[in-house]
Amino acid sequence: MSLQVLILAVSAACCLGFGFVLQQNAAQKAPLSDFLSPRILLDLVKVPRWLGGIALMVVGMALGAVALGQGELSLVEPLLATNLLFAMALSRRQTKQPLGRQGWLGLLLLAGGVTAFIVAGQPTGGTALTDPFRQWLIIGVMVGTALLLTAYAKRSRLSSGPVLLATAAGLLYGVQDALTRVTGQRFSEGGLAEVLTSWQPYAVLALGVTGLVLVQSAFETASLRMSLPALTAAQPLAGIACGVGFLGDRLRTDVGALAWESAGLAAIVVGIILLGLHPAMPSGATVREPARDLQPAG
Repeated sequence: MSLQVLILAVSAACCLGFGFVLQQNAAQKAPLSDFLSPRILLDLVKVPRWLGGIALMVVGMALGAVALGQGELSLVEPLLATNLLFAMALSRRQTKQPLGRQGWLGLLLLAGGVTAFIVAGQPTGGTALTDPFRQWLIIGVMVGTALLLTAYAKRSRLSSGPVLLATAAGLLYGVQDALTRVTGQRFSEGGLAEVLTSWQPYAVLALGVTGLVLVQSAFETASLRMSLPALTAAQPLAGIACGVGFLGDRLRTDVGALAWESAGLAAIVVGIILLGLHPAMPSGATVREPARDLQPAG
């Protein structure tokens, strides 16, 4: 793993983590009538705190795209999952809560899981598969699952809805990361003309906007404790599946390596859940009015 990829990916995670906290601070004041509607973006764009969070997210995505252009998706995605560590740092500053046993255990599991997966798997690049059926099958499963989760979330609203929406957004963001890498490769091979005449950059834009609406709807209706862990866990799993599935990423597959890779991924997920449920994470409002005017957050 090159030091440059490590710095880029961790810097991207830092921007994403801070950005998610600022977005949720603003989105929880949005009217519930905006739930799962693009109108939520039009309302939130008036809030300076949300714009700051979006700016950080854009910078994080840009840094992540550069990291994806220089490293394998299966390497970069686990590093991006550390965004929750930075979200926790900013949340602790807001809530003044100590880490305690749960926080330290979550931190160690997340960091240790990322390290174990990368060291055991030793992700390397390969030749992307040319079989369109396999590519569309994996993308279809991810997007189809996200649509099913969104449909169910629309009915459950304030119960399990936020977790389902965040999971759906994470799946879409994982696919978006994979297609971002493909777009970068096309730019390297044929320049801007090659990019503009391919479908991937337009899919990246559509997935990004759709994911943003899902995330803001999840942030609007629940605290970070419910939404961010699901988002942070789903994205790297979907990205790794795409990387190995059709982008040619290779992981070690001997028994010992597979055991450590599985343990690493499990530790990442458990660490994310422990950090996401930590009292330092803002709990948000428990009772919401169905239609409430947005007030700019200071």
